[in-house]
Amino acid sequence: MINEIKKDAEARMQKTVESLHSALNKIRTGRAHPSILDSIRVDYYGGEVPINQVANVNVEDARTLAVIPWEKTMVPVVEKAIIKSDLGLNPSTSGSNIRVPMPALTEETRKGYIKQARSEAENARVAVRNIRRDANAHLKGLLKDKEITEDEEHGAQDSVQKLTDKFIAEVDQVLESKEKDLMEI
Repeated sequence: MINEIKKDAEARMQKTVESLHSALNKIRTGRAHPSILDSIRVDYYGGEVPINQVANVNVEDARTLAVIPWEKTMVPVVEKAIIKSDLGLNPSTSGSNIRVPMPALTEETRKGYIKQARSEAENARVAVRNIRRDANAHLKGLLKDKEITEDEEHGAQDSVQKLTDKFIAEVDQVLESKEKDLMEI
């Protein structure tokens, strides 16, 4: 029973860190990276689909993405979706290729993105702590129902706390890496 609670808490904490990774990938750095466009959805035959399901997204050089739609009719639709996105990108089309230059980040923009990254990291830390609280509440419930002893409960709470510390350190490490990327010129 205790192991199930710990495994569940660990799995949920891991999902929180993965969620943080995907949230931080949406924050644009000065470098071109295909995952920047992952949040963009394109109208494809009446349905909204991610851009990577209608086009190849490649890095052309350090500051330019190349988007090549699989169907020629999709070129204007994909270009319009990139322009409408809240990423502040301005694509240019030549034939069936769409080039998306990454504008250089100003100091003010960098600081705004860092603030956004820190906010995402704090949300992840709060989520990890909430998972710890849930796990500890389950343990207290087991103790109350006399399914485990007090010693087992204390030991389990200690291991849940160690898990929490491990994942919060991982969140901090992910944030530090993103901040370093953002401050790189």
